[in-house]
Parts: sequence; C-alpha cells; structure tokens
Amino acid sequence: MNVTGAAVAITLPGAARRAGSRMGFAAAAADATGASVDQLTDTYRAHYRSLLRLAALLLDDLSSCEDVVQEAFIRVHAARRRVRDPEKTLAYLRQTVVNLSRSTLRRRLLGLRLLPKPMPDMASAEEGAYDALERDELKAALRGLQRRQREVLVLRYYADLTEAQVAEVLGISVGSVKAYGSRGLAALRVRLESGDD
Repeated sequence: MNVTGAAVAITLPGAARRAGSRMGFAAAAADATGASVDQLTDTYRAHYRSLLRLAALLLDDLSSCEDVVQEAFIRVHAARRRVRDPEKTLAYLRQTVVNLSRSTLRRRLLGLRLLPKPMPDMASAEEGAYDALERDELKAALRGLQRRQREVLVLRYYADLTEAQVAEVLGISVGSVKAYGSRGLAALRVRLESGDD
C-alpha cells in the first residue's frame, strides 16, 4: 500500500509529543529550519547500529540500549530546529545517547538503594539448639573456675574491657589481671576439651 501526502498521526513520548502537539506533526516537520526530517532519517539509517553499540558499552541489556537510542532520536527530532549545523546531528545524537544512558544507570542505582535490605539468613532450629548447648557448656565451665579468674575473663572478653579497665573495676594490678586471665583461659580450655562441668 503506497500512501503519499497523507497525514499520519503518531503518538510520541515526552518532548516530541509536546513539540508536535500545538501544530500537528506534519506542520512541525515542514517548519523545521535546522536538520530536516530527511537528514534525520538518513542519519538513522546510517548510524542506528553504531549508536546502539555505543549504548551497549554503557548499559547492560539490549532492550535498554534500544530504548535509549530510540529516545535519543525522538529528542533530537523534537529539537531539530535548534540544531544550527545539520552536519552535527550525529554528534547531538551521540551526546544524547550518553546522557540518556547515564540517566538510566542513575535511576537503576536509585532503585537499588530504595530496595529493602535482604534479611540475613536465619539459623535453623538445630543450629540454635547447638548454640544454646555450647553456651550452657561455656557457662558451666566458667562456674568451675576460681572466682577471680571468672571475673577477669567475663570483664575482659564478654564486657570487652581493656586490662587496665578490668584492673580498675576489680581493684587489682594490671599484672594480676594478666595472670588471672592467662590461668583462667588455660583452665577453661582444659574444662571445655575434657567435657567436665
């Protein structure tokens, strides 16, 4: 079917729709003073694939690349009257592809930041029971230590105090803290390895 001279209604997104909405698409094409529709069509035929490759280097999926290149042509078409040198249409298209690719990546990153954080893996019931058993064994082994050794180990490793802070809390010297801690760890190790309670 050959249709010549007929006005065709085309629904365009964004800027192209706004540009053509006041005068109609055919009238807007006739009113162009910059790059003509024919020049833009020729540029499309000659450089679509190279622009698609450019987008592919910046983005990771083909559909996004096609969308970016299509949107670039739509935007340059809508702004073609502002193109002072029609020979620079390809340069405008390249820059538009780069800018739209950046915007696409920015939107993706923002979307990733807004996603809820994944929940940490939950321990199974068996792991929880095993951990509780180990804690009970550790508590029993600690109760079997001398009082001062137990106090030093709990303050040093559970409360995460420095040796100087433990010495201050217990009213003993730092050397005594080191001695009680060393002997307490050795006794605790023996109790846990032997299974004594």
